[in-house]
Amino acid sequence: MLNKSLVEDVLSAALVTGGDFSEVFVEDKYTNNMTYQSSRLEKSISGRDFGVGIRIFKGLQSVYAYTNDFSKDGLLQAANTAAKAIEGNQTQRNILLPAEKRMVDTNHPVKFAPTKVKKARKLNVLRKANEIITNYDPAISQAIIRLLDEEQNVLIANSEGTFVEDKRTRTRLVNVAIASNGSDMQTGFYGPGALQGFEYIEGLDLDHYAKESARIAVTMLHADPAPSGKFPVIIDNEFGGVIFHEACGHGLEAAAVAKNNSVFANKEGEKVASDLVTYIDDGTLKNEWGSINIDDEGEKARRNVLIENGILKGYLIDKLNGRRMNAASTGSGRRESYKYAPTSRMTNTYIEPGESTPEEIIANTESGIYAKYMGGGSVNPATADYNFAALEAYLVKDGKIDKPLRGATLIGNGAETIQKVDMVGNNLGHGAGMCGASSGSVPVNVGQPMLRVSEITVGGREA
Repeated sequence: MLNKSLVEDVLSAALVTGGDFSEVFVEDKYTNNMTYQSSRLEKSISGRDFGVGIRIFKGLQSVYAYTNDFSKDGLLQAANTAAKAIEGNQTQRNILLPAEKRMVDTNHPVKFAPTKVKKARKLNVLRKANEIITNYDPAISQAIIRLLDEEQNVLIANSEGTFVEDKRTRTRLVNVAIASNGSDMQTGFYGPGALQGFEYIEGLDLDHYAKESARIAVTMLHADPAPSGKFPVIIDNEFGGVIFHEACGHGLEAAAVAKNNSVFANKEGEKVASDLVTYIDDGTLKNEWGSINIDDEGEKARRNVLIENGILKGYLIDKLNGRRMNAASTGSGRRESYKYAPTSRMTNTYIEPGESTPEEIIANTESGIYAKYMGGGSVNPATADYNFAALEAYLVKDGKIDKPLRGATLIGNGAETIQKVDMVGNNLGHGAGMCGASSGSVPVNVGQPMLRVSEITVGGREA
């Protein structure tokens, strides 16, 4: 992507005004986005983006610049411009990179790279999913299917001797079903994805994922309004983990912790959750959507235990915030592209399975709410206060799932909710999503088994 001597020159130029760390991030990315809507191919966009990001540290000061000009003059100019923002003495540092750049070993095999698969083959999958959704029920008024895939090649080098290349291939199929009865509309969604090639799409059980999106839409079309009040709430596996991702996971990122903008700051070794909760961030899970070989600072992916049996064990740490915390990186520095400086971010974050079966959790709930699928929401990272909509919910009555409910919103505080988990299931599942923060939007998995929270405020119809 860039030769060694040029990378060394750029790293050296970035340090001439007294910086103590410099980094080059080179990205060459192919993206493809196909949308099938109203029984036809509505959009098909492919593109390639190339750029270089340059970052400099001096103590806790950080400067970032990026450019699309990858000529030697262009890169040196960008490095010199960034360096001018660093106050210090004129210096000349020798950068010693390894003799050869290292291609990162991957634990995530790819069989069919997106650039090698013809669009007609991809279109065939979209047509099949569309057919399954539209034929599910007469109430289905529209199906929207999106196929997204990308190949991202990166080179990461820094003044500490890192000099590595990595290839990331991701593929996702988003199924959206809309049901209507003339006066009301409801939407169902299911969007599986993987750190894998087109073989992942061809291996998907389309009948399951497409039908499930349609079933959600039709079921919610005939649901009763949700009640309001405080209830025990059963949250199902997979994307149910989005609440803890947002309300707890972000509070465990060093970007918040290092500045004391988190309710979990300075609480290592303290009890912050139910004894039943062990919370993990693991970027090494094979071919999972949020997995990585290395992070965007060149650090190897790893399994980070954040909370163990309710005790806070650690945080997700990037290089800059690690300096602020006097702590080592946990392989958690991530960014959307070369246009962003990295910061601490999640990968695959989940609650480990417990010993209860889903049937036991439901049978032991005399009255409450069952949130089968979670939708979008919002959270204040500094306080962990959250507000999330349930995409599909049910009343639980006498230990059984009763009528479907729509309009259920879960309102609470993540730091409190994670302490009120009183049953954890054995059916761990992961759900694919995109997470936005200061370093852009990155692929993440959220996950958990079915679990029960003893009390959450549910917003719905006034009693």
